[in-house]
Amino acid sequence: MDLTVVAYVIYLLISVALTVWVARTLSRHGRIFLADVLRGNEKLADAVNHLLVVGFYLVNLGFVTLYLRYADGVADARELFEALSVKVGVVLLVLGVMHLGNVWVLSRIRRRSALEREQTPPVPPGAWTPPGPQGPWAAPAPAPGR
Repeated sequence: MDLTVVAYVIYLLISVALTVWVARTLSRHGRIFLADVLRGNEKLADAVNHLLVVGFYLVNLGFVTLYLRYADGVADARELFEALSVKVGVVLLVLGVMHLGNVWVLSRIRRRSALEREQTPPVPPGAWTPPGPQGPWAAPAPAPGR
């Protein structure tokens, strides 16, 4: 069998296995993060998590297949290992960049959600609270019956 074909098969096996492993890890641990970002809405967190995983698979497996072709033929075992190290290394870098991109986007969403929670008024619009002391310098309210 031609060593170039062997390189292709090994590259595909390693790259697909790495992609599946990273996607499962992100899915398992990202669900908890998404539930927090989405204020405990478990169904929405599961749906968003699933969509993110599908997108992750599509982008990474698409890259793996596009990056499959090796312009130079593989003549010996040394070239086989060199070709595999370059290809798998690039796939690992792409997986890492995709992971960091996902974490960055989710952390931005989480930060925005936290800011929105902090800006929620203590009283709903249209409601009112009874007047009371206006800080530590305010005089205490008069006792009833005086």
